[in-house]
Amino acid sequence: MEGKKLPIAVFVSGRGTNLQSIIDAIEEGKLSAEIKLVVSNRSKAYALERCKKHGIPYRVIPSKRFENEQEWGEALISAVKDSGAKLVVLAGFMRVVPTNFIEAFKNRIINIHPSILPSFKGLDAQGQAYRYGVTLTGCTVHIVTPELDAGPVIAQAVVPVLPNDTEETLAQRILKHEHRIYPQVIQWFAEGRIVVENGKVTVLGAKYGTLPFNPEPFNPELEKF
Repeated sequence: MEGKKLPIAVFVSGRGTNLQSIIDAIEEGKLSAEIKLVVSNRSKAYALERCKKHGIPYRVIPSKRFENEQEWGEALISAVKDSGAKLVVLAGFMRVVPTNFIEAFKNRIINIHPSILPSFKGLDAQGQAYRYGVTLTGCTVHIVTPELDAGPVIAQAVVPVLPNDTEETLAQRILKHEHRIYPQVIQWFAEGRIVVENGKVTVLGAKYGTLPFNPEPFNPELEKF
């Protein structure tokens, strides 16, 4: 994709499938972004193998190296600032990021959560939804705030729970939607279309009132995906 690219940092802890969806979107010319740095709190995260394959700089910065959350946050702040990233993308980062880190990048940290927030916050959201017996669940991309999974919602995707679903099959279908919606949200940031006001997000020019994605990320007249 031609033109200026948004410099981003991606935080990971595990397999890195959402990281891969971002890499793929960039390489396919659909996403005007450049991954300046990947940060992991786990040295054995498979996501780091993806970084090696694609020549992406990465750092392992586990919280256990530091005396407290404040010091860990300062290390994360330094890493992101040194990379030149302007947006922090949490992509399966299985730690609550420190408050000082969130404050340093206010409204510039996003997360994807596998439920329709505010339902089923925290770990194992897919399993929570399955065991509760809901008929609809999905995923949410939101701004990160100090309160867990409670920041302003940018976009959501709905996934029906089928009669023959298991926790695993449900999680896989949610993940497919994550891989479609997360790169698009990053593209909206790259295009300067995200407006945060009074605790709510508006995507300028996006089509609202649609399912399964709202706002609709795939309007061919507006979007790249």
